[in-house]
Amino acid sequence: MQQVHIRFYGVDQVRQFVNVISKFDTSFDLGSGQRIVDAKSILGVMALDLSGPLRLRYHLNETESETEIQEKIAPFLYSKA
Repeated sequence: MQQVHIRFYGVDQVRQFVNVISKFDTSFDLGSGQRIVDAKSILGVMALDLSGPLRLRYHLNETESETEIQEKIAPFLYSKA
């Protein structure tokens, strides 16, 4: 399982993110604390508190590479620096 933190700065970013990850067969979970949603569900993502960073977890399958996923989600990655 891979885990990264992401952050959204508007509804348009949420829509772009869901469109990007929906193209992968990999399962993505997004959330913070006890609240976890399917990251491919725009309604689920919009139900989260988007004011801070969120934890994105996913399991790679045989057909997709870590590098490919990281490149696609790079605009949404959160860094504390």
